[in-house]
Parts: sequence; C-alpha cells; structure tokens
Amino acid sequence: MSNLSFPRPRQSEVGERLRTEVREFLDDFDWRGDPHAASAFGGFDPEFSEALGARGWIGMGFPKSYGGGGYGLVERYAVLEELLAARAPISAHSVADRQSGQLLLRFGSERQREEILPGIAAGKSYFCIGMSEPDSGSDLASVRTRATKVDGGWLVNGAKIWTTNAHRSHYMILLCRTSPSSQERHAGLSQFLVDMKTPGIVCRPIVNIAGVEDFNEVHLQDAFLPDEALIGVEGDGWKQVTSELAFERSGPERFLSHLSVLEEFVRVLKSQPSAVGTRALGRLVAHLVTLRRMSRSVATMIADGQDAALHAALVKDLGTCFEQEIPEILRLALQAEPDPHAADSYRAALAYVVLNAPSCTIRGGTKEVLRSIVAKGLGLR
Repeated sequence: MSNLSFPRPRQSEVGERLRTEVREFLDDFDWRGDPHAASAFGGFDPEFSEALGARGWIGMGFPKSYGGGGYGLVERYAVLEELLAARAPISAHSVADRQSGQLLLRFGSERQREEILPGIAAGKSYFCIGMSEPDSGSDLASVRTRATKVDGGWLVNGAKIWTTNAHRSHYMILLCRTSPSSQERHAGLSQFLVDMKTPGIVCRPIVNIAGVEDFNEVHLQDAFLPDEALIGVEGDGWKQVTSELAFERSGPERFLSHLSVLEEFVRVLKSQPSAVGTRALGRLVAHLVTLRRMSRSVATMIADGQDAALHAALVKDLGTCFEQEIPEILRLALQAEPDPHAADSYRAALAYVVLNAPSCTIRGGTKEVLRSIVAKGLGLR
C-alpha cells in the first residue's frame, strides 16, 4: 500500500502582505456581490475581474513575459482565499486563472501562450471546461466526443454537459477522442483550445434548482479546429487533464463555498446560545481548519512540481462531504426554516446553501470517481 502524507504548507511573507492588500482593495473598490452567494466564485463581474487583473492578481503564477505577476502558487492561494472569503465576484475569470492558463503554460505551444495568457492575466479572457459528457459524468475515460483529422485541422462532433459559464466564455479547453478506444481506456484522448465563436458550437442553458443559469450543455457539430488548436501532444490528453484536475480539485473553493451561512450561524448563535449549536459549530470549524491545511499542502506540492492528483482527489471528496453536511448540521442545531426571500439573513443564506449543495458533487468529479482514484492510488484496487 502506498504511503499518503501531506507536507507542511509553505509559509510566505509576500502572501501574507498580499492578504492585507486584497482586504484594502475590497474595502475601496465599489463592487457588488451577493452577500449570501453559495457559489464558490461569488458572481460574474467583468469590471471586477479587470480590476484584479490590473493589480496583477490574475495569472499570478504566469511569467511576466506573458502578462503574469511573477508570483508563486502559494501567493496566489493567499489572494484567492481572501477573495473567496469575501464572496467577491470572480466567476468570470476563475476557471482561466485556476487551471486553463496553467494547462497552457505547461503543455501549450508558444503561440498559444503568447496569444492567450496575457488576456487571462488582464481579466479579459474567460474559459470553460469541456470534460463531462451526457451519460458519462465524471468518467472522463469514457468520453465520446470525437475529433477526426482532416486537411489543416480537425472536425469535432459530440456534446459536453455541466459546462459552467460556457455561454459567457471566450474559450473552452476540450477533451475528446482522437483515436479509437483500445483496451487501455485512457489512451487516444487529446485536448484542444476552442474558440467558442467557432461555427458548429451551440450552448443550451441548464437552469439549476436554485433558478440560476450557469450550467450548459454544449453541442459540437462538424466544428472545425485548426491544427494549432491541439494542446500538447496528440494522445496525451489523459495525462494532461489529470494534471489540470489537480488545480480544480484542491483549492480553497472546495471548502469556502458556504462560508456565508457559517458566519450567519455564528451571528445568530451569539444571541441564542445553546450547547447543541456550540457543538455543531465546533465540528464544522474543525473540519474547515483541517481541509484548509490539506488544501494549502497540495498548493505547496504543485508549486514544487510534485504529482498531487491523489491528494487533490482526497481534498475534493472531503470538501464535498463538508459542504453538503453544513446545511444538514445547521438545520438540526437551530430551528429556522430556509427561505431565499426571508428578511432574516441567516434563513436566506441557509436557503442558498440548501439549494446549491447538490452541485458540489458535480464540480470537479463525483464522490464515487474521486474515491476510486484514491483507492487506486493507495493500492487498494
């Protein structure tokens, strides 16, 4: 059985200084966010994204030659954590900043990096993720979207689902099959940089239970992608996408999505103290602190160039469990019915969380797939 350990997170004086700067920026900038937003990213606000880009707080790990801040991933983590804690509206640029830019930096061609990374760093280029498919879900090895080689490029046919902000994104990182499947399920997959204005691409919105239209089903019918759209090496898509998922699965958005309802719970508990409420809060805070420690450890591993896919999957699974147990624990600890239209801010925040908690399972992979990854990594299967 493999050993699994989470190294001590790296401390950064620069990161702690940036925390103060971010808090001052949020106090001074006239931004509008939903104070009870259950989304991990607080809202879609292009003006806010561009303001962050102007401060060098997007693409922080990019080299300065590509418009980045020249910081490390540990410093980026500090900035992101502050933004998430404030429910700042960073949804527009979040995917590009978190993983798409990092993928292009690692596997993209020089042309792709020069053309795309500066726009991401400026907060003006938005990305969506073309991984999950209808009837496949988190089983990425079973994708059926196919890219067929033609003169000068590829013709793509297939569909993607749960594609957040696809209707507002400029680009998609698309995972599809470029050669027939073999006994090795992970073989024959490739990634492409897709301009969302490409003819043959249609986005169909999916309205979630909370009434929010951020998910999409994306259909590609004879969509032509030029040769230079290929990211990395043809057939290396599985290796590339698993490295990308380490960024998606391990960040602070995996345990801070529902921080607003915890803050509201503390406010109510101060005026209505109870032993049950105190125990519930202690349990949740203990889980929160532990997840934060693990998440920061993964950020350190990635910054050091280590393979953190297994660790990231574990953080994502535990984070999903934590965020989905929050409304259940709080409802038992305090007699208050959730109501999104309530004047009471606690009941409104609780309603947002109850309606959005199911989506935590979709983001970054289902529990079943994540636990399969962990079991395989530990030599248990």
